[in-house]
Amino acid sequence: MKNIGKLTLVLIFAFLLNAGFAQNFLDSEFKPGKTYILLAHPTVQNIETIDFMLNNDILPLPDVDFVGVYSEAETYDYNETIDLIKKPEMNRFHLQKVVGVEDTNTIFRQNSWTITFKTLFDHSVGVFFFGGPDIQPELYKEKSQYAVVTDPNRHKFEISFLFQLLGGKQNEQFAAFLREKPSYFVSGFCLGLQSMNVATGGTLTQDIPAQTYHKMNAEETLKLKKEQLHRNYWQETSSDTLLMGISFHHIQYTAHPYFLDKVKADKNFNPLVLSSHHQAIDELGKDLIVTATSMDDQVIEGIQHRLYPNVFAVQFHPEVPTLYQEGKKLKFAPEDTPQSYYEIIGDQSREFHRKYWLTISKAIKSSVKAQK
Repeated sequence: MKNIGKLTLVLIFAFLLNAGFAQNFLDSEFKPGKTYILLAHPTVQNIETIDFMLNNDILPLPDVDFVGVYSEAETYDYNETIDLIKKPEMNRFHLQKVVGVEDTNTIFRQNSWTITFKTLFDHSVGVFFFGGPDIQPELYKEKSQYAVVTDPNRHKFEISFLFQLLGGKQNEQFAAFLREKPSYFVSGFCLGLQSMNVATGGTLTQDIPAQTYHKMNAEETLKLKKEQLHRNYWQETSSDTLLMGISFHHIQYTAHPYFLDKVKADKNFNPLVLSSHHQAIDELGKDLIVTATSMDDQVIEGIQHRLYPNVFAVQFHPEVPTLYQEGKKLKFAPEDTPQSYYEIIGDQSREFHRKYWLTISKAIKSSVKAQK
């Protein structure tokens, strides 16, 4: 019995040690000379998304590995991610857990995360920030009116990282990391764009229907034009099980040349994009420029950094795999005929999305070249 007890303790210790190494990339897996891109909030879904883009040549990046970075205080269970990256076919993906907890008063300055942030920055060529839930308004000095915050520690972690990368209005004396490597790649989708804006000193509209269009419930919101619906409010008024949780709407480019010059988008075409958010940029953060908006100019859909050419983000979701392959047929409204996202978006808008991913690939390669 004693031997069995000892064996059990050994197995438990081995499991914990293995899990610890799996989350400590910098100490156990980092290889000098290898090219690494960081992934904030590396959930199973986000890692599988990047893997899909790589395997389908939507994001052409040979010889690049990815390091998921996250705070130990986040609510997500990363044990699922640890299990995923153990698979042989996922050997390009690694994890780095960052210890420590910061509060609202310390995220916009050097803090307990700074050394790790700087080490990750020094050993990588770029970072992605993904979608997610609402940011707590206290981070942009407003009272909460419509925000539904489910993971405040994730937001403090990611916004502090973005602030230290880019700098912001909150602390003009802080020396942003990108001053050392101006070609470093930073991009985000949906929440990633909002986090970039808050990190650089901007604010958010907490609820588009209520604060932009003065619609106080789902029934009133659904009276807006389809182009003004940035997520699907039919789910709040109907029990139809085939309703999609998202919306599709068109975007338009501003006078800023990003989409025309960098993405090579057709200036005479307004692409259809997948949208799932109720918050948006209000006041712009430091050195951010608007590159695209909704068709009525009320919602910012794209931004680029004025100083750093490979820093840009979008409010929509170009990373959803079912935009590029057939998936389940769903409806936006109860009376609609079910269609897949692939069918809805169509060839021309899908080509726009592919060009956007190619632009991301070029930006990453530019960052790699600048560091050699």
